[in-house]
Amino acid sequence: MEVFSEAGGHPPRYPGLAGKVALVTGGSRGIGAATCRALAANGVKVAVNGRDQAAIDAVVTEIAAEGGTAVAAPGDVADEAAVRSMRDTVEHALGPVEILATFAGGQGTPVPTTQLGLDQWRSVIESDLTSVYLTVATFLPALIERGGGSIITMSSTAGRQPSGANAAYAAAKAGVVMFTKHLANEVGRHGIRVNCLAPSAVLNDRMRRFMSAEQLDEMAGAFPLGRIGQPDDVAQAVLYLASNASSWVTGVTLDLTGGRVIV
Repeated sequence: MEVFSEAGGHPPRYPGLAGKVALVTGGSRGIGAATCRALAANGVKVAVNGRDQAAIDAVVTEIAAEGGTAVAAPGDVADEAAVRSMRDTVEHALGPVEILATFAGGQGTPVPTTQLGLDQWRSVIESDLTSVYLTVATFLPALIERGGGSIITMSSTAGRQPSGANAAYAAAKAGVVMFTKHLANEVGRHGIRVNCLAPSAVLNDRMRRFMSAEQLDEMAGAFPLGRIGQPDDVAQAVLYLASNASSWVTGVTLDLTGGRVIV
């Protein structure tokens, strides 16, 4: 039975996660880093992926300092050879991956479609959709062979309704939603669950650098719950979807939007 505990600001506790192996792409910053920390706090052995070695090492070091287990798994997840090499590294260091969180991406900067250009279109699709396919396709055979596992993908409010993000990002994130549903339907018979998270505005370093406190307060007022999301809000949803508490949940897209998207 899963047990929640938030005393002292710690993430919820799901004892059934202890000893499992997870890979988090885009795990070196923001939502990905918060997810790595939350999983490690639940006894999961975590592989931290990203392209900035210093940022990866900082997350790995922080987890180790808290008594957790984490390894660096650098690589460009839009590069097939790099993803295969990353898989070999992770399996050698920690064993087969049982929890796969494909969170890399994020090229949602507003650009009018008339100014987007083919090169940028392709770059965004590669980083935010093709990378998800490559990561899943590389790790899926081992999950099927083991007869179970949890895959958690990352969409966005931009993939759920029109927004200020560029059209390529919106298309990519909508593609992640449908890819998740298709995959869940395909691999459920193997005991593999596939679910998607679609956050709205989540506080990040860019917001802190370029937005004043007044601007952040104004943004928070646009949400029915009256605040901007925090990386830990998303990380706690990951814990639920990775755990046995969601053992009959698959093919779902969870809108983490403070009520801003109500479907």
